[in-house]
Amino acid sequence: MDSKSHDRRPFDVIPPREIPMVLACGRLRLAASRRRNSAPSPSCGLINLSACARRSCKAASFATPSCRDGSGSKPDDGENEWERLLRPFDIGRLCESMSGISPHQLCKLLVLPIDVPTSMQLFEWAGAQRSYVHTYGVYSVLIDKLGSAKEFKLVDRLLSQMMEDGISFRESLFIMIMKHYGRAGVPGLTTRLLLDMWNVYSCEPSFRSYNVVMDILLAENCPKVAMNVFYDMLNRGVSPCVYTFFIAAKALCSINEVDSACSLLRDITKHGCVPNSSVYQVLIHALCKRGRVDEASKYLDEMLVMGCPPNTYIFTDIIHSYCKIGRIQEAAKLFDRMLIRGCDPDELTYGVLIHGLCKASKVDEARVYWDRVPTPNIVLFNTMLSGYVMNGRYHEAKSFCDSPSNRSFEMDVYSYNIMIQGCCRMGNLFAAGELMNEMALKGFEPNVVTYTIWIDGLCKAGLLNKALDVFSQMECVNMYLNAVGYNCLISALCKDARVPEAFEMYTHMLRRGCRPDTYTFNSLIHGLCKADKVEQALGLFKDMLLEGVAASKVTYNVLIQSYLKRNEIREALRLVNEMQFRGFALDQITYNSLMKALCRAGAVDRALGLYEEMRREGVDSTIISCNILITGLCNVGRVQDALELLRDKVHQGLSPDIFTYNSLLNGLCKDGRLHEALALFERLKLEGISPDTVTYNTLISWQCKEGLLFDACALLEGGVETGLIPNGLTWNILVNKCKPVLPLKYHNRLPL
Repeated sequence: MDSKSHDRRPFDVIPPREIPMVLACGRLRLAASRRRNSAPSPSCGLINLSACARRSCKAASFATPSCRDGSGSKPDDGENEWERLLRPFDIGRLCESMSGISPHQLCKLLVLPIDVPTSMQLFEWAGAQRSYVHTYGVYSVLIDKLGSAKEFKLVDRLLSQMMEDGISFRESLFIMIMKHYGRAGVPGLTTRLLLDMWNVYSCEPSFRSYNVVMDILLAENCPKVAMNVFYDMLNRGVSPCVYTFFIAAKALCSINEVDSACSLLRDITKHGCVPNSSVYQVLIHALCKRGRVDEASKYLDEMLVMGCPPNTYIFTDIIHSYCKIGRIQEAAKLFDRMLIRGCDPDELTYGVLIHGLCKASKVDEARVYWDRVPTPNIVLFNTMLSGYVMNGRYHEAKSFCDSPSNRSFEMDVYSYNIMIQGCCRMGNLFAAGELMNEMALKGFEPNVVTYTIWIDGLCKAGLLNKALDVFSQMECVNMYLNAVGYNCLISALCKDARVPEAFEMYTHMLRRGCRPDTYTFNSLIHGLCKADKVEQALGLFKDMLLEGVAASKVTYNVLIQSYLKRNEIREALRLVNEMQFRGFALDQITYNSLMKALCRAGAVDRALGLYEEMRREGVDSTIISCNILITGLCNVGRVQDALELLRDKVHQGLSPDIFTYNSLLNGLCKDGRLHEALALFERLKLEGISPDTVTYNTLISWQCKEGLLFDACALLEGGVETGLIPNGLTWNILVNKCKPVLPLKYHNRLPL
């Protein structure tokens, strides 16, 4: 065979082994740059691919064996075997030498990694041949290539050309295009193409096309549009499959329409489908996420009745939900039920159950489940370790770490942080420091969380200056605190009445780009209010809202109490109205503060009205609220109303304390009813309530005023015999009134 016949070798009989050689040389990808840098061949308007390939092969430095062509003649000087093998792909020569190219040959060429412009030129050149018509296969291959290159305008052009050529469309072609739209992140084009399938291309889509479109819309966070597509599908009479309902349920749950998603479950059977575990999993996960665990459990029971086996994720979701709301026993029962059903729990299942048990202070039960974990990991190890520490069982946590069965686990930074926090909670800062040193010796660098725990422990131990030293050391090594760490220091400074330093720390926090949160502002506002700088606190409160930080009940209660302490009830009530306007319900602290201020101002009836409002709103009233009202009534001489209020509260199940009786005793004495006061004093002793110094001082003082000096001395002597320790006020009363009749054994205790 001569070299000329070699050039004419038919394209469809190229050995497959030559294609990877061509790809290795990279000659087709270089074709695009060759076309841009030189003019097209006048004969056919195509670039010379072989020339590009030859340059690529030379650059690749392949070995050049001495080969001869089919005619037995020696190849041209400078041409190696690779270049000779590539010569049949020279499109210029192909145009000159071949009388035509078939669609089958064109498909084989288009599937090669040729760039888009060259592929389009080949397509147009082939289409210009006489008696040649592009087939569906050619269009499909080229559209796939254009879709991968995101050349969607060219895709539309080819679809129009297919219509002109009278080629029948297939659904698989449109599904392929839709997937390219999805990968390109243009979900709107998928819905347009779906409608065009009906209206333009006369290709009726099945559930497969709708599923692809809905999948893409959901992936691109367009759940409402996905549901519109779903309803359009049903309206057009297209039969959905189970996967269609699965996508629809996910879409509804993502827009918080869980009830609508649950109703879909009843519609599945109407369309001849049976719900599978994936559909149930979506619904159960959504219900558990919203705290509707009882409904989720019913769906689990329904699955079992219908013979649909639940998977590990479904059981884990329900177990996690039970643990979150404190129904630990039900979570443990479901775990056992899971094992009976032959569903193996994974590490996450064990993790949520162990965490839930530890949170409920059932650490010993959690340890039992830990021992049952087939392949424990460091995350579960840290969960168990945290359970011991959070429940104040630090020494058992230490034993857990040192146990032979757990020696395979190397403690990591998180493990050390848990143990350091346990030491700080116990107030054992020395042990915490030793753990930090051990951590560094093992090659673990303390992180921001480590230092935050350490600083918090120092602050709570009253070692604020030491905590500030640690903060300075962190700055020296370019390690900066997060919002939690700054909050620890700011709160400690405010509690220590070092408000200017707290504001300096706040400014430092802003300079570091750390955004203050509600806790930060609450600490600063509380510090200012303690320093009686309420106007400045109110200004900071307004700055807080302007910064976009949401105020909490604590914020409002601190400001309200500060105004009430200054008897500025009107300003306090204005803040109460603002608090309610922003959606905060008044709590027990707010009501008690307002009632106390109103009683102090003599407006007891308004305080009683507020108490009734408190009960109507469902806020629990404690003995503290009752004591505030009893004290207020006694102070304005309404002792009988106070006694009736106490009687009502006792019938409602409230137990009075010594503060209740002290207020009533003082009120009765002021009202001239000393004998009733003494009778009440005897009753409280029978009820097992121990009188305190205030009780005795009140009665002794009023007995002295009534001239009952011997009775006062006898009362004191009886109190001392039962363990009473008189204070300075007691002795002052005795000096002024009772010294002449006081027993001699008490004279040496009297103040000079």
